[in-house]
Amino acid sequence: MPIALLALAIAAFGIGTTEFVMMGLLPEVAADLHVSIPDAGGYISLYALGVVIGAPLLTVLGMRARRKTMLLSMLVLFTVGNLFSAFAPTHELLLGARFVAGLPHGTFFGIGAVVAASLVAADKRAQAISMMFIGLTVANIVGVPAGTLLGQALGWRWAFGLVAVIGVVALAAVAALVPAQPKPTDVSLRGELRAFRRPQVWLAFAVVVFGFAATFSFYSYIKPVLTDVTGYSPTAVTPLLALFGVGMTVGTAVGGRLADRNPMRTLHVFLTALAASLGLFVFTAHSAVLAPITVFLIGATGFAAIPSIQARILDQAKEAPALGSASIQSTFNIANSLGAYLGGLVIAAGLGLTAPSWVGALLALVGLAFALVSGWLDRRPRRTGLVSSHRAERTAESVDVR
Repeated sequence: MPIALLALAIAAFGIGTTEFVMMGLLPEVAADLHVSIPDAGGYISLYALGVVIGAPLLTVLGMRARRKTMLLSMLVLFTVGNLFSAFAPTHELLLGARFVAGLPHGTFFGIGAVVAASLVAADKRAQAISMMFIGLTVANIVGVPAGTLLGQALGWRWAFGLVAVIGVVALAAVAALVPAQPKPTDVSLRGELRAFRRPQVWLAFAVVVFGFAATFSFYSYIKPVLTDVTGYSPTAVTPLLALFGVGMTVGTAVGGRLADRNPMRTLHVFLTALAASLGLFVFTAHSAVLAPITVFLIGATGFAAIPSIQARILDQAKEAPALGSASIQSTFNIANSLGAYLGGLVIAAGLGLTAPSWVGALLALVGLAFALVSGWLDRRPRRTGLVSSHRAERTAESVDVR
């Protein structure tokens, strides 16, 4: 694989760290800025809002710029947003800084996926994309725990200062290692939006919304489940979260290889496996031995489908690959919010802390249904073509007989 993918992975590592480290530092930040935990939750939701808004907006604004220039610009904005987060003196300014830090997230991954795919042969596109996203998954193994420990030991501002340093390193790596990209030609807003007329593009978004909301419904409440249901101490939860990150990394790597052979079959298999793993956790959550194994499986199956869905968008939105791929990142954050919301609803209804897992299993099956419909639409033109061909053959035979 090209070394340029390492530069993209470093950037993804930094983005993944800043996205999730706030969850581990929320009590410390809330106490320091004298706000309640619910109010501090805005630091997470404003980042997600920045992703949802920034992904399509910045991609469209930069559609005529060279892709490498866009990658570097997004990393500058990412670094500035995290630097502002580290020095924000008030609650309101930190909310604004988190929003700014989230703006380049989707655009970087969207353009990064297109660049990664362009660096390798067509039969290795999904693997190349998965290499970039492995940086995001490794952040959950190394970056988030390290940032959380650093923030708890020296103060939460140091964690975001560290992320800003990672942003500078990523900026230098992309500048040095990613080859120059040709300037896009014959691009227009109308042309970019034309790809979104296709049902297949919207079906891909639906797969993400429901299929990946399944993972987030589980992950949003994993800490209380492991402490209150499984019986682990709070300190033991940190390595279990890292185990989830290991599962994400393994799943992304394996999913990338399989997606290059058959992306739709890979998507079907892993969404089915995700639904089964989430359903299984409802029972294994009560076992200190089986719960960690299932946590690993959910991480692996939940993220193994990401390379498939990214490759799917590149195929179905050929006129606007960067915008389509960036919009997937917005959709992931919608899935995050939907999963957390539905998981919270069933807990509030008194159905228990494991209830979000069976909700996640149902969501994964809904995502699978959309994937199956998408695959059926792929096959339908071929069947129509075969029918037309047979009709033509029969017509020719009748003419010969006459």
